[in-house]
Amino acid sequence: MRYQEEFNKNIHQSIADGSIKSKTQTAISRYVQQHKKSLEQFVSLELAKNRAAYAKWRVTENLDKYLIEFEASITRKGGKVIWAHDGTTALNEIEQQLKRLNAKSIVKSKTSIGDEIGLTSYLHGKGFETKETDFGTYLLGSLKTKTAHASMPLLHIEKLKVNESLNASIRTSLNADENEIAKDIAEQLRSNYYQADVCITGANFLISDSGFVSISDNEGNVQLCTSFAKTHIVLAGIDKVLPSLSDIDIFYTLLSSHSTGQRISTYNTLYGPKNANIDNDSPSEFIVILIDNGRSNLLQTHEQRDALHCIECGACHHVCPIYTQIGGQAFKNNSESGPIGMVVTPLKEGLTDNKYLSEASTSCGNCSNVCPVNIDIHTHLLRNRRDARQLGLSTNGEKLAWYTWKKAMMSRKNLDRASGIKNFTFKQFFKADWGEERELPKIEDKSFNQMWRELKGTK
Repeated sequence: MRYQEEFNKNIHQSIADGSIKSKTQTAISRYVQQHKKSLEQFVSLELAKNRAAYAKWRVTENLDKYLIEFEASITRKGGKVIWAHDGTTALNEIEQQLKRLNAKSIVKSKTSIGDEIGLTSYLHGKGFETKETDFGTYLLGSLKTKTAHASMPLLHIEKLKVNESLNASIRTSLNADENEIAKDIAEQLRSNYYQADVCITGANFLISDSGFVSISDNEGNVQLCTSFAKTHIVLAGIDKVLPSLSDIDIFYTLLSSHSTGQRISTYNTLYGPKNANIDNDSPSEFIVILIDNGRSNLLQTHEQRDALHCIECGACHHVCPIYTQIGGQAFKNNSESGPIGMVVTPLKEGLTDNKYLSEASTSCGNCSNVCPVNIDIHTHLLRNRRDARQLGLSTNGEKLAWYTWKKAMMSRKNLDRASGIKNFTFKQFFKADWGEERELPKIEDKSFNQMWRELKGTK
């Protein structure tokens, strides 16, 4: 209940602020134009989505096989794979590796699963010097806020606040444009690469048959991280596996076109253990930490397991009428916000504490239509609601509301009651959830049935 109360509080604050909606819609309007243009590269978008969905389906239905094959491929090439069943285990494993390596300086790229398990705060709490190298993540740390979107982390922040923060920390001009900001941050970060003992990255895809880790980015910071550090630690969810290197091309184009509206990301790189015969610049040690953290719970739900197909493009956020109103800051785990987060968080962490997320949706279906891997997101939200009811998680207030609604809808007399009575009833039922910042829509004085009878002259 604590998370639901916090969620409702954050929603009311976002709606009262009003700027979240404005910033989100401005950013999304730019994205829509870029996205539309990027889709021109597909001869058949539906065919591409079906191919990607099928590759992900193969993995999900045989996940144990592909994970073991990936581990064997990495080990055979001289790397190491560590399995972590939850976030706590993963953090402990990372700490042990850093202690073993006597790491003095650590550089880190953007990683959604790192945000999911609280990596940065954990490492700082343990006294490890950790430097962010992704521009967006660096700015989030400077502003002491969390990401609002998978591909647009600063969606909720005004440019002036960014400039003020950087002016105080690295003397960036208050009037600096995006290019100047990027240049100043790059200069600030450059020395961190040279001094790093360990680099920590996420992964977009894990290639099962060849033991490669694929990472896409637009800044080149991942390549710099891995060029100087002696050890490369990769954090990846067990759902990131692809069967073969031949599958990767379609995912590169779908990911970039649906996340940032590009035809393809600037840098798409395959990483793996160092090959001493041809590779002189890669880290000497390559470690992949495979993290479950509730994904097996999702895998057990046969109807909803295709939610594991998500490639974290954020496309569903752009078309969601709820997300565009409240942004990503309302969610307890900002790395899993938006429609897909409303599906997977209750399934990974349990419906008991998280069923409210699946109820914060209009079920319009836009998220399902835009998904590049054909996840039936809005249907999964309805299934979560159904499962919550079957588990007896409905409150007495919810039961009373639905009982009253059923009574009203099944009685013509009740439906034709005076609008004042109906308006009062709705206000009492939805006052807390609707919030003080908005006014409930007024019900018309006459029902459609009454107006129709008057029009036709019937009683």
